[in-house]
Amino acid sequence: MSVSYRQPGVVLTDRRFTVPLDHEDPDGETIELYAREVVATGKAEGDLPWMVYLQGGPGFGANRFIGRQAWLGRALQEYRVLLLDQRGTGNSTPANRQTLPLRGGPREQADYLAHFRADSIVRDCEAIRPTVTGGEPWTVLGQSFGGFCTVTYLSYAPEGLRAALITGGLPSLDAGADDIYRAAYPRIERKVAAHYARYPQDVERARRIAEHLLAHDVVLPNGYRLSVQAFQSLGIVLGKSDGSHRLHYLLEDAFVRTPQGLGLSDAFQEEVQGLLSFAGHPLYALVHEACYGQDAGPTDWAAERVRAEFPQFDAAKTLAGDAPLLFTGESVHPWTFDCDPALRPLRETAKDLAEDRGWLPLYDPDRLAANEVPVAAAVYHDDMYVDTEHSLATARSIRGLRAWVTNEFEHDGVRAGGSRVLDRLIAMSRDEV
Repeated sequence: MSVSYRQPGVVLTDRRFTVPLDHEDPDGETIELYAREVVATGKAEGDLPWMVYLQGGPGFGANRFIGRQAWLGRALQEYRVLLLDQRGTGNSTPANRQTLPLRGGPREQADYLAHFRADSIVRDCEAIRPTVTGGEPWTVLGQSFGGFCTVTYLSYAPEGLRAALITGGLPSLDAGADDIYRAAYPRIERKVAAHYARYPQDVERARRIAEHLLAHDVVLPNGYRLSVQAFQSLGIVLGKSDGSHRLHYLLEDAFVRTPQGLGLSDAFQEEVQGLLSFAGHPLYALVHEACYGQDAGPTDWAAERVRAEFPQFDAAKTLAGDAPLLFTGESVHPWTFDCDPALRPLRETAKDLAEDRGWLPLYDPDRLAANEVPVAAAVYHDDMYVDTEHSLATARSIRGLRAWVTNEFEHDGVRAGGSRVLDRLIAMSRDEV
């Protein structure tokens, strides 16, 4: 039974749906999807078109907005919005270290998670759309990985879409995981250089912390083992609007004097564990590289293998000289599953997904070239997470797509820019800009 309730300016309704785990076996096992319907106060009984929101990630549930935050206020001017927790996230049959053992051992868990890519998410959307809209097509707003899902939607079920709006999420149509990371590491290096140019004092601070971690076995209060590589992965924040500033404030308060000498402060450790833990979004670590699987071969820990091609990211070699320590960004490695207590029980499952799988294509270039759905996409010129050149190549490959290339925002532009970003995309999709 649906339950409705209110927040300032909005009426919310909890919606739950049952869909097949494997859409190729519609009579087989099922899972539950959760979504939150949002409509502006005073329009709850109105006949409004629908917008479905696909969150970034993978592995994150939809935003838990309060009232009309961020882009939602603009959307509610004319849409009824469905905030979908993609399968395995939020309240949609969660997949994590607590629930996955119900599937059996690592092999069975990996077999289960093989159904958690963009193609299955799109088929989920199509399975619930007739119930939600009465069969009418809807507009999809895809942020980051949600944009990847949107391009899959345009490839395999465009009849379900009235329009497609994409923010920071135009994927390469043919690059494999290795190609993704070969493009990513130089891009991350540029972000780190820009950070140090803004905060030159952080060069020495980062080196001191790395030296401390090489000399000490540091375990954070939640059980996370803070290795040097894990510390470097804090660079993931540099792709966000306030990320450089946040990293700076984190580094400046790292040490405190104790009876045993200098140590990493509780405040520093508390913030670091919040930034690095995958407890709230384990699917990100488990299926992240699988999102890039585009052919019959396995991804085989692509980020780890490709990192070896960029020795400037090796902390030990850096500290032996006088170069700035390089942070890393959006990548998952075998050691990630050793460091994080939320992931340790899933290490063999991740290994199976990385090494033993072949993946079918997620995009159909021929169908995209013949696209008839209005599509507008924000491409962030300095995006750390999604390669700009890959995005622009895809923009040229989707018939009728209108791209807005800007360096006004980072990857989280739809959050930071809020209604302004969404307003422009809506106008572009209607040829009003």
